[in-house]
Amino acid sequence: MTRQRVLPARRSAGGSQIAFVLSLFLLFLFIAGGIGYGFYQQVRAWVASSDTLPSLSQPAEGGGLDWMPGQPLPTWEGTARVTVLVLGVDERESEEGPWRTDTMILLTIDPLTRSGAMLSIPRDLWVPIPGYGEGRINTANYLGDAYDYPGGGPALAMQTVEYNLGVQVDYYARVNFRAFIEMVDLIGGVDICVEEAIDDPEYPSSDPADPYGVEHLVIPAGCQHMDGTLALKYARTRHGSSDFERARRQQQVLMAIMDRVTRLDLLPQLASRAPQMWQTLNESVQTDLTLDQIVRLANLATQVPRENIRTGVIDASYVEMWTTPDGQQVLVPVRDRIRELRDYLFTSAPQAAGTEDPALRLAAEAARVEVLNGTVTPGLAQTTAQYLQAQGITVTAFGNADHSGYDRSLIIVYTDKPFTAETIARLLNLPPTAVTPMSQQTGGPDIVVILGSDYQPPAP
Repeated sequence: MTRQRVLPARRSAGGSQIAFVLSLFLLFLFIAGGIGYGFYQQVRAWVASSDTLPSLSQPAEGGGLDWMPGQPLPTWEGTARVTVLVLGVDERESEEGPWRTDTMILLTIDPLTRSGAMLSIPRDLWVPIPGYGEGRINTANYLGDAYDYPGGGPALAMQTVEYNLGVQVDYYARVNFRAFIEMVDLIGGVDICVEEAIDDPEYPSSDPADPYGVEHLVIPAGCQHMDGTLALKYARTRHGSSDFERARRQQQVLMAIMDRVTRLDLLPQLASRAPQMWQTLNESVQTDLTLDQIVRLANLATQVPRENIRTGVIDASYVEMWTTPDGQQVLVPVRDRIRELRDYLFTSAPQAAGTEDPALRLAAEAARVEVLNGTVTPGLAQTTAQYLQAQGITVTAFGNADHSGYDRSLIIVYTDKPFTAETIARLLNLPPTAVTPMSQQTGGPDIVVILGSDYQPPAP
């Protein structure tokens, strides 16, 4: 049988599919840093003094936390890399389960280098599932629960990811969509700028009376405020694209949640609703991390600079589309390319911040950079190239991209020059997700910067 490789007309700007279904606490654990943890600390303090819920300061079965607000935070004592698999499941009230996973994200944090990474795994990835033959990777959780695999669905999902990616998975967190909706509503909704209007006539029905039907989802373009239900629909729809574009929307929703929660003027309101939030978390999240481990990892996460967090997605650049003999449309991994992405995220961690002069690190990488204008704004590549040159970046060429319709800016890394790529992202005020590793090319630039319509030139 022939497997036809599908190449995108242009690379998706999605980069990271950070886990939008990840609970707020586990999210801040790995990403949000100091302010996010400050919120977590306030919530714990509120719940500890609440009469309606048990105190979190008391040791609990399975690993409690012997800590009170005002004391120094407990530290993570290990030195080995810690990796957590996040599973988002679509639990329907009309079903008893087990369920397939709708989202799979692999998170990691390295205590020695103070670095972290996130990798999104598409649900249609066709892989060997240990003990169950080949299948979509999103069925691992289902099979583990259905056939009483030791440790259940999460354990088999962890084993499947380890087997196919060669990455040790230490813990898991399984979250349902109900938790996402309730959490977004509890923080008062999120502000999302929809780039293109969405008109999806076949969005899965959210009506409990018609769980297998469809509804017509329409979301106009423009910036708007979304409640939890609409934010979930926006993140889950496959309107006009694939899971890869859907992952970009998930990241956008997640960043909106972070922006909303970390606003200092929102913290008192959140603290007043902490018992309800904690109850939602308990009912909707399953994890083998203890509360003590969560707080220790959170403390460690506050020491990870944002420039030391790498993100990636197994998208069309790393798979081939294939139709199975029984007619399933699946994604076959191109393992050599996925291995490069894995190594970029999980092994070649950036050097800890502050251990070497940035100019020396740029000089050591000696990256050759090309800047391309992917917009209709004239002269954008030239002025940006001049700006980067003034900041110590070696720009060897600038010009126009293959077309002028790039919505998102890209920093395409062809060779192992991570510090230069991350420095460019910071200088141009682009998110870390703009950094996109690609297979090495011969004779060309090390890094290509494509400026999209989201790019705002730095102020003079």
